[in-house]
Amino acid sequence: MKYLDEYRDGRIAAKVVAEIRRLVTRPWTLMEVCGGQTHSIVKHGVDRLLPPEIELVHGPGCPVCVTPLEQIDKAHAIARRPGVIFTSFGDMLRVPGSRTDLLRLKSEGADVRVVYAPLDAVKLAQQHADREVVFFAIGFETTAPANALAVTQARALGVTNFSMLVSHVLVPPAITAVLQSPGNRVGGFLGPGHVCTVMGYREYEPIARHYGVPIVITGFEPIDLLDGVLRTVRLLEAGEATVDVASYQAKRDRLCDFLGAAGYDAPRPQGSYYVFPKTPIADDLAFIGRLQEEGILAVPGRGFGRAGYMRLSLTIDRESLERSLPGFARAMERVREEPAPAVF
Repeated sequence: MKYLDEYRDGRIAAKVVAEIRRLVTRPWTLMEVCGGQTHSIVKHGVDRLLPPEIELVHGPGCPVCVTPLEQIDKAHAIARRPGVIFTSFGDMLRVPGSRTDLLRLKSEGADVRVVYAPLDAVKLAQQHADREVVFFAIGFETTAPANALAVTQARALGVTNFSMLVSHVLVPPAITAVLQSPGNRVGGFLGPGHVCTVMGYREYEPIARHYGVPIVITGFEPIDLLDGVLRTVRLLEAGEATVDVASYQAKRDRLCDFLGAAGYDAPRPQGSYYVFPKTPIADDLAFIGRLQEEGILAVPGRGFGRAGYMRLSLTIDRESLERSLPGFARAMERVREEPAPAVF
């Protein structure tokens, strides 16, 4: 599949691993922060490709694992209440509290339902106006926007029987807790790219400076992760403690500079892994279709509440980015060559 196979290419992986082997001169312990990174590492055997000097330690990035026991017990108490439909992602059903779990409560008669998005819980509230629908809003920074959208939507629709039990947690304190723990051996971190898409990367810089550890922001595919290991090892071997987003910044600058020169309105993001240029015609969905004809994959801004814009990812490789640039220019030229719409 295009835009995916490139990040699972065994030949590229072998080259990156060979470069890691060439650079490493001593043992290093690294930690990937996010559970999604851990899943990809285990699924694709990334840890088994690395030289013996590199040890990967799995981090605290599973939101289920870091949800406080107190919040889980609150969830169970709410789920027991008559007149309540308690909704949650499926991975929370078997998480034990002090005495029980949601799956057991469901078997005992509590109305516990699995949803796949917070907006599903809002729909349930609309369908059951006589019941209070509660959504268990757990997770790191990445889940906050969807949860906020659900609350906003419920208010806009006048849904008064929808509420949330909120248990959001943050990545930087989790990293700090690891670094402050007795006997800590972690010398560098693979930071979560999706969290940085929401929050930016600035909040990691004080941690890198204070504790003297490099934090390299990565994606989730095998090549992303191996490249992150390579960049972390390079920083460790050089004795540098910084937040490494240089490759993304270079792609951001190249893309925004080119789009600006081609006539697009393309603001330069300061902490995101996406660029949101304005589409040269009002109908962003129609312009996305024109880009697809040029072999360019973009996402219409209307999906993010920004009609008339498009979302472009900076997580693609540099070669793919360079190949896409002439297509952006041709799409703009086609717009300029079209006759202006008649005004009556």
